[in-house]
Amino acid sequence: MVQTIKNSGLLKISVRGIVQGVGFRPFVYQLAQEHNLKGWVCNTSGDVKIEVEGESENLARFLTKLKETPPPQSHIDDISVSKQPPAGYKQFEIRPSLAESDKYQLISPDLATCDACKQELFEPSNRRYRYPFTNCTNCGPRFTIIKDIPYDRPLTTMRHFKMCPNCQQEYDNPLDRRFHAQPNACPNCGPSLQLADADGNIIPSNDAIASASQLLKQGSILAIRGLGGFLLACDATNEQAVRRLKERKRRPSKPLAIMVATLEQAREHCWVTSQEEELLTSSQSPIVLLKWKPTSSVSPEVAPRLKYLGVMLPYTPLHHILLRDTNLPLVMTSGNLSEEPIAKDNDEAIKRLHGIADYFLLHNRDIYSRYDDSVTMVEEGKPRVIRRARGYAPYPIHLPFTTRQVLACGAELKNTFCLTKDNHAFLSQYIGDMENLETLEHFEATIALYKKLFRVHPEIIACDMHPDYLSTKWARTTADKDKVSIVPIQHHHAHIVSCMVDNEVQEPVIGVAFDGTGYGADGHIWGGEFLVAGYHDFQRKGYLEYLPLPGGAAAINRPYRTAIGYLYTLLGEGALNPELPCLNTVGKPELEVIKRQIDRGINTPLTSSCGRLFDAVSALIGISRQIDYEGQAAVELEMVAYDGATDDSYPFTIETKGDIRVIRLGQLFSAIVSDLSQGVPADIISGRFHNMVAQMVSQVCSQLAKETGITTVALSGGVFQNRLLMRKVIAALDAVGLFTIIHSLVPCNDSGVSLGQAVIANFIA
Repeated sequence: MVQTIKNSGLLKISVRGIVQGVGFRPFVYQLAQEHNLKGWVCNTSGDVKIEVEGESENLARFLTKLKETPPPQSHIDDISVSKQPPAGYKQFEIRPSLAESDKYQLISPDLATCDACKQELFEPSNRRYRYPFTNCTNCGPRFTIIKDIPYDRPLTTMRHFKMCPNCQQEYDNPLDRRFHAQPNACPNCGPSLQLADADGNIIPSNDAIASASQLLKQGSILAIRGLGGFLLACDATNEQAVRRLKERKRRPSKPLAIMVATLEQAREHCWVTSQEEELLTSSQSPIVLLKWKPTSSVSPEVAPRLKYLGVMLPYTPLHHILLRDTNLPLVMTSGNLSEEPIAKDNDEAIKRLHGIADYFLLHNRDIYSRYDDSVTMVEEGKPRVIRRARGYAPYPIHLPFTTRQVLACGAELKNTFCLTKDNHAFLSQYIGDMENLETLEHFEATIALYKKLFRVHPEIIACDMHPDYLSTKWARTTADKDKVSIVPIQHHHAHIVSCMVDNEVQEPVIGVAFDGTGYGADGHIWGGEFLVAGYHDFQRKGYLEYLPLPGGAAAINRPYRTAIGYLYTLLGEGALNPELPCLNTVGKPELEVIKRQIDRGINTPLTSSCGRLFDAVSALIGISRQIDYEGQAAVELEMVAYDGATDDSYPFTIETKGDIRVIRLGQLFSAIVSDLSQGVPADIISGRFHNMVAQMVSQVCSQLAKETGITTVALSGGVFQNRLLMRKVIAALDAVGLFTIIHSLVPCNDSGVSLGQAVIANFIA
């Protein structure tokens, strides 16, 4: 409630948040005109500053509307107001931006095309008809074109394009929605498209998008330069085209996302709830995982053996035109080879995507920062971010405390980094798997950009405890070079703290961290962990019993080896029945090698991983014996369970050793082998297994709650991307009176680890 200002005077106002590049200054200008106020507004490197004077009633109304009706794409974090003596301003003006050393401003993510720009795009009489770079203060590129703050055109990649008189007039008019829209352009003065063949030779065309559309309809694969890099596109209904793309990308089984022109078309292929609709049509416009209709014309090859399809709507003018021209659902997947960063520059794409793309749709607006599409789902009534990138980053996660300046370097797979300052945690966009030089260079370049934009000078560097992670090695080298403290953080502790921060929980929780791999405090591979955890420390209170991974990485890529290792260790050699699905194609020489590895402990690390448990069960019952993408065996095991709903469960044993509980799995594997021998179908076995995991979580957490008095349970780790498991676990915990928190803005997989690392390091360093 705004208090009435008793006397006429001048208000000095500072506004912080996402208030640059979103039409905030023209909004303030129009508000001042509406209330007959004088003064000025300007952007600085740290905030938007306003001085406004006039009658007290008008000042009060101005302040109320400033707080309650800001521009739709703005996000106000803080408004500070002080009263000053009148200055005698004669008019209200928008002053030039002011650069301030070591001050920083929040930066808007890139925003999906707004309704007003879409309308212009398809009006034949409009000067921007079919112009693929149409934008305004409510939409278009932001983060991907910014080199530094304040957010002004000379500090963006649009600096090369001089506006024509018409665009300049819009840009200079505070009453126009394109006032100081930094990427403002039109066909006469802005970026343009070119179509090229597989070798990068330009193909003459009066309408590059129309030509590209014809090529897509003919079954070609196109590399299309978008907001944050190249996307590879093909007709999603053309099975041969989809297969060809997957073979060339070297991802034969990994699911692809599709783009459809409208919400109505999305409904033709998937069931869409009101919450999913809201997410699809939001300014973030992420990929949303939707339940796939069996009547869909999209080729099953797009997402083999899955019941969910990644769907997004067009989020740039180029996409809108292309989707309308083709009138087809199009595969839209990152322009890279498997596990490489997305290609962003024209020459880079022509080189790296040669042999994948038949044609290239290029443009000449430079991309400053690589930016993948975000991936989300709606579960338990809320959006859940699985991959955080376009539309979300670099908007910060707000911390419920003030932090030191920390750089957290994240995990090895699904890497992100996190920088903290004040009460902000700047969780980066998705970087990728830190397994090659290209990803390391992307990691380094993006850290440098974030440090510059947000004026962060890290005094602490946090990293994973695993000594061989590339991110850990980089952290140690950088800490030595910069002479700052380095703090190794246990992987699963970071998982749980990231979930706590995502839910603004500060008191200790019972943490359930289920994932594939994490370096444990005892040197073993953890991943099925029950912790009592807070920001400062954690205690390991339970875990899945240690079992062998014969061959290490070989067992992860070939889950049948994991299944054999578990059977051999838990049930003995007699359990290795050659008729079992995980054994019926394994030759005797390989089986003997696996047994020797286990017996002698040769290249056979021990793991408590819940992810590996899912792999072993999936292989044991014949669903996924080998994989070609991370998590495939567990994902396909989940999909099978939907076909065989059951309330039955498998047995397990909780053994207490001191104050730690070890979950013994021998009864589980014995029961599954028995079911297989009796011909119980895989869907029922999978359903019973999911029920068993939920009951296990419930029983252990219930015991820990009685022991500690803690009644909040945090679920984190990539295993909890499994919708079915998450629902069952939450229901089971609810049944015993425990409150569950799960991830929302921060991914539950390893992309969220850097946030937890940063917070823990802040408290313990």
